Amino acid sequence: MAVFRRPVKRLRSGRYQLRLSPEERELLRGLPGQLKELLADTDEPALRRLFPPAYIDDKEGEAEYRRLVGDDLLQGRQAALDLMAETIDATELDEQQVTAWLSSLNDLRLVIGTQLDVREDEEPLDTPIHQVYYYLTMLEDAVINALSSQYD
Repeated sequence: MAVFRRPVKRLRSGRYQLRLSPEERELLRGLPGQLKELLADTDEPALRRLFPPAYIDDKEGEAEYRRLVGDDLLQGRQAALDLMAETIDATELDEQQVTAWLSSLNDLRLVIGTQLDVREDEEPLDTPIHQVYYYLTMLEDAVINALSSQYD
């Protein structure tokens, strides 16, 4: 009988244990930097789900919205990616760090899902990039469960 290992769990101390294999950490290690490179061009089509329009039929309203909050949205995403990259080898995270992981995992999934044109009604595909997408989905779910759970 296989034992399920939760990759993230809340501890009595209020911190979060991060139990990832060396292979998982190596996979994750390069992803924040790759997404930060993409974020340098906010017109990149793969980023459309990260920066959806606030005003679909109002170009002036959309331009004003982007002027007012665009930099803050971008900087928030970059800061979360930096924090994830800084803590890739950590075995415990505080709440700010685990929240940054959640944000980064979600952003990575959205971008990869957009690049792959992933749809909920499709059969899962077994290509390496699809496997990365499914792994990020599982890890994001583990972080959400840890954040919403009581300590173990």
